[in-house]
Amino acid sequence: MEGLIFPILLVGIAALLFFQMRRQRKVMNEQQKLQNSLEVGDRVMTTSGVFGTVVRTHDDSVDLEIADGVVTTWLRQAIRERVESGSSEDADEDSEDSEPAGESATESSEERETADSETQKTG
Repeated sequence: MEGLIFPILLVGIAALLFFQMRRQRKVMNEQQKLQNSLEVGDRVMTTSGVFGTVVRTHDDSVDLEIADGVVTTWLRQAIRERVESGSSEDADEDSEDSEPAGESATESSEERETADSETQKTG
């Protein structure tokens, strides 16, 4: 029994490594496919989290418009994913509809000041 533990452990580790490499290769192939299929007008996110629209493609780079009139050049490998054109705009609209964080912080500090002044009057 003791002689079987080591070979079983080796087979288990080898299987884990095999499946991990297989998954990693699949992810890399999908990423390569995405980077090769970029077209003008695609809305993308870079590996650093910058959102932009592809305005021009080159062999190994793409030009992204990240704001009105602001175009930057990125390596194709820096493009992480294609995003739906309305996803980041919807998030911006949601944050505009909600109460800004500064207002709620101001209200809570005003409430604290009122409570402090009332305690000073009574004390």
